Amino acid sequence: MIPVWVYFIAAGIVFCAIMAIKTGRDERREENEMIEREGEVYMQRLEEKKDEKKAGERSFG
Repeated sequence: MIPVWVYFIAAGIVFCAIMAIKTGRDERREENEMIEREGEVYMQRLEEKKDEKKAGERSFG
């Protein structure tokens, strides 16, 4: 017969694995959201510079 403490150890290993997977998914999701937000800010800056460049060309001629 297997001692009870072996079951507790196995349950702990399974629990840790599940939590590691869950945490990894959450971190990956947050990282992707942050990258997407930074990309939107970058694209807005590019559009602003593009508009400024067009406005500058119009004023000169």
